[in-house]
Amino acid sequence: MAEADFWNNQDTAQQTIAELKGLKTITVPLKELVEKSEELPVLFEMAEEDSSFLPDVASELQSIEDKLDDLELKSLLNGPYDANAAIMSIHARDGGTDANDWAEMLLRMYILWAQKNDYTVQLIDRNENEEAGINSATIAIRGPMAYGYLKGEQGMHRLVRISPFNADGKRQTSFAAIDIAPEIDESYDIEIDENDVETDTFRSSGAGGQHVNKTDSAVRLRHLPTGVVVECQNERSQHKNRATAWKMLRAKLARLEEERREAEEAAKYQTKARVGFGSQIRNYFLHPDQRVKDARSGYSAGNFHDVLDGNIQGFLDAYLQWMAKENHEARAATRKN
Repeated sequence: MAEADFWNNQDTAQQTIAELKGLKTITVPLKELVEKSEELPVLFEMAEEDSSFLPDVASELQSIEDKLDDLELKSLLNGPYDANAAIMSIHARDGGTDANDWAEMLLRMYILWAQKNDYTVQLIDRNENEEAGINSATIAIRGPMAYGYLKGEQGMHRLVRISPFNADGKRQTSFAAIDIAPEIDESYDIEIDENDVETDTFRSSGAGGQHVNKTDSAVRLRHLPTGVVVECQNERSQHKNRATAWKMLRAKLARLEEERREAEEAAKYQTKARVGFGSQIRNYFLHPDQRVKDARSGYSAGNFHDVLDGNIQGFLDAYLQWMAKENHEARAATRKN
């Protein structure tokens, strides 16, 4: 970063800065832990001579334990793309208008989580529903370990509540699907034969003014060998939408490759692969009582609105710990057999 020509290429410079931030999330707390542990003997001696220092010892030990727990959790983010930014797509599923509204509620939840963690959010695509909410939306969340933390959110999210769209006030169950992929730059070796990609252009169906709606600015890409489809219509420029769509396609193909490796690892240890796209992973209840519970880790929260305000870190951490435990038990069982 100290090189005179560092800022000549903005994209490369931003990638380097992002890499530095990711490294600092590990090295800074590690340095603090070392410094605090070196100060402990002095604090113990002071407490032996004067018991009034005992609360300080207890407080310092708790601080060290908390930092160590956080660092150990970060050590679980060791996948090939865990340090990358995340591309998240949210799709309304079963439940009619309630599902469209639920999809928009989830979009807000993840944006608020990102803001609480000083991550940046870029809207890539948003498809509005005519009555309420969204049919789908895609965002990029950029910050240290964004993909590592969010990859466990992939799957089906279920909401149970009294429907605000039902005149009879009946209970409604709605579903929204989350799809997560790592944002991939050119430094990753993801080869795509352009002959394998079918390209369509069409008019944007979202907001954006008369210019967007009257020109074929939206772009859809279909990867024929895998059937993966991505589209982008958020920009006025077809060129920009095309570039973003290709970035999304690279991300999804990288995710497919990661899932293939995970499946091979799971088969190796005779255990089930991580819950994938299309599976119900979490239940959100507003009726008959307020609670949110993860179907995999068992982690739960009693304040529905607090969770929807972006306070989901407990769920993300619990999933990482659950996955580490599952993998450890599977390896132990294999060794025993």
